[in-house]
Amino acid sequence: MREVTKRTVSPLEQVRRRRRTQTTITPAGKGKDKAAVVVLSADDERLLSQIMACEQDFIDSPEFYEEEADKNIYERVDAVPLPDTSWYHPVMDDLSSTTRNRTVKSAQQVILSGKQEKVLFHKFNYARYRVWKIQQDVWASPSKKPTPEEALEILRWHRIADRIRVQIAETNLALVLAMAKRTRMSEVDFADLVSEGNMALLRAVDKFDAGRGYKFSTYACRAILKAFSRQGMKLSKYRQRFPTDFDPKLEKSNFLETKRSTFEKDAAEAVKQIVLENRAELTDVERTVIEHRFGLESGEQEKPMTLEQVGQIIGVTKERVRQIQNKAMEKIRLVLESSFLGTKKPEEVEAALAEAAGVNPNMPKPTTTRDTFAAILLN
Repeated sequence: MREVTKRTVSPLEQVRRRRRTQTTITPAGKGKDKAAVVVLSADDERLLSQIMACEQDFIDSPEFYEEEADKNIYERVDAVPLPDTSWYHPVMDDLSSTTRNRTVKSAQQVILSGKQEKVLFHKFNYARYRVWKIQQDVWASPSKKPTPEEALEILRWHRIADRIRVQIAETNLALVLAMAKRTRMSEVDFADLVSEGNMALLRAVDKFDAGRGYKFSTYACRAILKAFSRQGMKLSKYRQRFPTDFDPKLEKSNFLETKRSTFEKDAAEAVKQIVLENRAELTDVERTVIEHRFGLESGEQEKPMTLEQVGQIIGVTKERVRQIQNKAMEKIRLVLESSFLGTKKPEEVEAALAEAAGVNPNMPKPTTTRDTFAAILLN
């Protein structure tokens, strides 16, 4: 007696079944209204539009044109066991103690023979053939639109093909994991590799011709390995263009740089007001040097002048211009510490300004942290 494997219905299949129940057929009325009225759900309408948008492909076979082909392909054959996919969690950590050690070998494995594979693929391609045949009849009609009965037939055969396609793919899921572990592409994430392999497996189901006498696993393995190779080449090209992975630390550094840039703009505006309002008690020569040297009045469209260019304007050497600039910056720094940084009292600033007015012109350029910061702001 053959054992029948109990198959759990996935949540996606449950949703599909609920949506299918929305398709209703109103009984025929009396008199002139003898035809039944078919009311399709919104999902069925969208699915029907997608099916009719392009011609259905299939792998042809002489058995499709025999008498009672439906019964020969679907009824007069041995039943094919359904796969058990409860073990398939390739990228999810299963923390359950009861299923932690559940593997492919410990689960209910289904290994199909060549005859069983041929049965499944004949069912799959015959369902697609029936969809194609109805499409040809519809497109040959004057209205180019399916009748309610034709719409139901198209949807029925399409769902039969989709169900068998899923059954074939789920039976061969272990091929994807075996190929992914054997490939060992360290630069490709394992989840991406499995995803590409699953898509290649579905494409292989659509293209495989069981009439040639080969096993599906032979054809599917080559298709999966080709998909892995394409994924590796795609990632290699991506690495050439973007050699660095995403690093949150870089984002944090960029945030700090942005904040610093905003702070420097605010500080530079404060320094500009100090110079233009002459709160640092600069002489006319010092103001001329600072304004031309850092472009405070010329706007952002013109570049600041060099020491030599400023010297030509006021008639001194570029070394003398540098000395005047340093002296003026010392005065600006004192006012900046008082008003902007708040480190000195007003009377201390006045005393420091008086002292700075008599500073030796040959004094070196300020080298303290605040002096350097003020110089950066003015630049």
